Formats: sequence, C-alpha cells, structure tokens
Amino acid sequence: MLVAVAAFVAVYGGDWAIYQLRGSPQLKVSVNRTLTIPLKGNKQEFDSLGMVDVPCSVSLFPQGSESPCWYLRRNSNQNTQI
Repeated sequence: MLVAVAAFVAVYGGDWAIYQLRGSPQLKVSVNRTLTIPLKGNKQEFDSLGMVDVPCSVSLFPQGSESPCWYLRRNSNQNTQI
C-alpha cells in the first residue's frame, strides 16, 4: 500500500512540475451542456444549454483548478441538475 501511495505522489508531482515548466498550458474543448429539472411524479425535464468552450489543462491530473483536456474530450456531454 505504501508503494502505491508513493508512486501516486511521484506521478502527480511529476505532472505538476511538467505543467509548471511548460508555462501552465491550457486549451479549450467544446462541451455540450444540458440542465435537468425535476418535475412531479419522478419525471425530469432536460433543457439544452448548447455547446460551450471550456478551458482545460494539458496534463494528466486536474491542474490550476481546471479539468484535464483528455477527460473533457472523453466526457463531452455534461449534465447539471437543479
């Protein structure tokens, strides 16, 4: 268990160092956003908010309070519930 934790800390630290050395690289990924509104009788209404360009970090892990670009490309549909 200790080896796994040490490996994770090393990989995350390396990712952070490379992110900082490269000047905090960022891109924008187009994401389709929808809004889910609960209705009576366990029904839901889905409203499309359209395509939005979301800033992302070019890294393995979230850096600079932004999601990694690879994650946003794989999950290009985002749903927000009220």
